[in-house]
Formats: sequence, structure tokens, C-alpha cells
Amino acid sequence: MPEVRVDPLSGHKTIVAGERSRRPGGEPRCPPAQPIEAAKDPFADGNEELTPPELYALRPAGGQPNTPGWKVRVVPNLYPALAPPGTQQPPAAEARPDLFAVAPAAGWHEVIVNGPQSVQSLAELPAEQVELAMQTWRLRMQAHSQCAYTQLIVNERREGGASLEHTHAQLYALDFVPAEVARERERASAYATRTLGHDLVEDLVAEEVRRRARVVAIDEEAVLLAPWASRVPFQLMLAPRKPRPRFEEDGPLGARLLHDGLRRLRKHLGASPPLNLWVRTAPRGVERMCWRIDVMPRLTHLAGLELSTGVNLNIVAPEDAAAALRET
Repeated sequence: MPEVRVDPLSGHKTIVAGERSRRPGGEPRCPPAQPIEAAKDPFADGNEELTPPELYALRPAGGQPNTPGWKVRVVPNLYPALAPPGTQQPPAAEARPDLFAVAPAAGWHEVIVNGPQSVQSLAELPAEQVELAMQTWRLRMQAHSQCAYTQLIVNERREGGASLEHTHAQLYALDFVPAEVARERERASAYATRTLGHDLVEDLVAEEVRRRARVVAIDEEAVLLAPWASRVPFQLMLAPRKPRPRFEEDGPLGARLLHDGLRRLRKHLGASPPLNLWVRTAPRGVERMCWRIDVMPRLTHLAGLELSTGVNLNIVAPEDAAAALRET
């Protein structure tokens, strides 16, 4: 029977109605993507002149900036959503700031090219390359540690919001803490107070491992699972075995387990799905949170219910998704 489930980390509600996947047209599908034409790919090795000058690059064999031979490369976003502090024009004054609040969009907006290969998904890269990419995610988040919050995201395929097909991450270094993150911060803090210092993610992961029903895979660094209140079919969450507030701090990355999960998705669905991936890390100065990585495949559309209420309708139960991916 359909259930309303509450995400213990955010409080977000999802209606899980697995029977709806059996209605005509209800089965999630994933058509394959068209290959990238490397000669026109601005993120391909050898096409460095097609991007802004790089901010950082991993070149194991050495070499000059903005030349071939790199493994991971970081450039400013060509169309930034944020402007470095002190460079923005002041916003127009409003007569009613309580109704029309406005402030400069200050911060940094970077692109991290996950690898020189012209592929659309992290799943198509070797596991070693994904680990190099994630190490660079960490380094660039550290570079903006003075900001209130750093949000790293990966959009894959057009349906996932990617304007360029080549797999890449984007880093938003913000001068404020987004409301969604603040809400999770407060829930984690309240849980720690209520349980005399326990970590919410650590207890959640321990209970999921004990129950096993939603665990997809596990290794010495991290656990990969289908969350209890998954918002979309085949949603995944990766969390470290030992809780740490910030992803950007030294410690295990969970890269190989993340790569394994993405490859399981690709094999089960027939192709790497459009998806959104993000790193949730603790805001500056916050200790009662634990980092994690969320993966949201875009196999169904957000429709009227989601847009009007913020309540998701998931047609594949997390237990069924985890079982299918364990068997893959």
C-alpha cells in the first residue's frame, strides 16, 4: 500500500507508491545518450583554448597551464551565477525590503572537468579517474573554506540540467547557508541533543546496515544505500562509515563505492541515466553534521504534486531499488 515516508535528515516527505510503476508507461526507462564529438568538446584534452584560463589542474607529468596532459582541470564558469565579492554592482534600492529583499550574488562559481575523456557520466570513467576527480573536488572546496557554504554538484545529460555533455562538476562558493542545508543542520543538532551526542547520519547508517533491506553495497570506507524516503526511483546515498562533518577534510572519499553504484545504475537501466549528484557538507563552524553524497536519477518528471506541495511521489520502493541494484 502507498506510504508517506519522512526523510530523517531533512524532514522531507515522500509518497512511496510502488504499484504505480506497473501502470501503462510507468516503468522508468533510460535511453542511451549520443556520443560526444571530441573535436568540438571544450572540456576534452587538447581543447584548452575553448575554456577560460584554468585555476588549477592535476598534471602528473608536469607541464604548463592551459596545455594538454592533465587528469583533472578547473576553470571559472564561463557564465557565472556568482561574482567575486566587491565586483558586483549594488542592487537597486526597493521601497519595501520586507517584500522585495535583494542582495548581491557574491561568491565563486567554478567548473571541475572530471577527466580528459569525452564521456557524459562518471560511470564511464575508470574508478581511478573518479577518485582523482573527487580529490580535486575536495581541494577546491578547501580553497573556498572562508565562505559560509560550498556546494558541489554534478549534472549529467541534458535532462539533468547539463549544458555541456562532458562529465564535469560545478562548485558554488556561497556567502550564505541555503535554507535546505540550515534545516538539516538544525535536525542534526537537535538529534545530537536528544541522544546525548549521537550523530544522526552515523546512527542512520548503522541501523540501515543492521536491517540490510536498503543497502546496495558497502566497503571499508563507506556505505551505499537507497534512502528510506527516496524522492525518486533509484535514488542513492553514500555516507562514510566513520562520521566526519566536512567532505573537504582529509579522510576517506568513498570514490570507488560511488563509482560502483553509478555502474550498477548504468547496467540495471541499460544506460547511464540523467542525474543530479551533490555533496552535502557541514557549513563553516558546524560540527554536528556528517557529509554525504546524494544521487538523484532523473527517470521520472517532477509534476504538479511535487511543484505545488514539495511532496515527492516515488513509484519504485527503495527496498525494490536496492534489491535490483544488489543483484546487478
